[in-house]
Amino acid sequence: MQQIINFVLRNKTFLVFLLLLGLSLFFTIQSHSYHKSKFINSSNVVTGTVYKTANGIGQYFNLIKENEALLEENRMLKSIVHNLDVDTMKNNLRDSLRLNAHFKFRTADVYKNSYSQSTNYLTINKGRKDSIKVDYGVITSQGIVGIIENTSQNFSSVLSILNTRSRINAQLKKTNHIGSLVWDTESSEFAQLVDISKFAPVAIGDTIITGGQSTIFPKGILIGTVNSYKIDGGGDSYIVNVKLFNDMTNIGHVYVIENLQAAEIKSLQKPKDD
Repeated sequence: MQQIINFVLRNKTFLVFLLLLGLSLFFTIQSHSYHKSKFINSSNVVTGTVYKTANGIGQYFNLIKENEALLEENRMLKSIVHNLDVDTMKNNLRDSLRLNAHFKFRTADVYKNSYSQSTNYLTINKGRKDSIKVDYGVITSQGIVGIIENTSQNFSSVLSILNTRSRINAQLKKTNHIGSLVWDTESSEFAQLVDISKFAPVAIGDTIITGGQSTIFPKGILIGTVNSYKIDGGGDSYIVNVKLFNDMTNIGHVYVIENLQAAEIKSLQKPKDD
């Protein structure tokens, strides 16, 4: 307290000057409309800048919530896209809401992701309590990631496409030639499409998608593009090197796909006893 008093005593002349200057400015602004308007405009600029900065800070700290909202919106859009049947798309002007719901999408976060081993897995934060089951497909907005292999109450492990045990039905988008997507362990950026007929017109840059001939992935999920290709050792089919759309080393959020007709399809595919 004594230091404050000493400061005032030492600078009393300057402080009195500031007080008188402030009073004179106040009375000048109050008595002249032009000065008053200029002062108000200047104040608005300052406060506007402060509010803009505060809003920017608030938006930054809300990014997590906004990202979650975007994921949920994307989940809904993906459900609509993959559940539209052909007749619906042809007749959307007549009835744009008619759906044939075969697939359900759920969002999840990746807690762990391996990509440098020969058998790689991901761990996601959704499990049995979230209705996640074995053999559900896992994708991102860029393309496929893998297949649910095991579940616990709160988590699930995903068999990555970067796994020598992975084998996924895939095709050339422009020709519908079907093959299987496998991984040769050489690079996390590439997978291999095998069993493609040597008569298929393969070209560099062609898009590879899921074939839809399994109960796991809908047809048309993006996988990657043709980087190179060659005839296999048997001489009957191509081995196609596929540049993956997904950066498999940087997976943070995923969508889990449930095929609502999987049980019915599998029941028909079971061999029947004579």
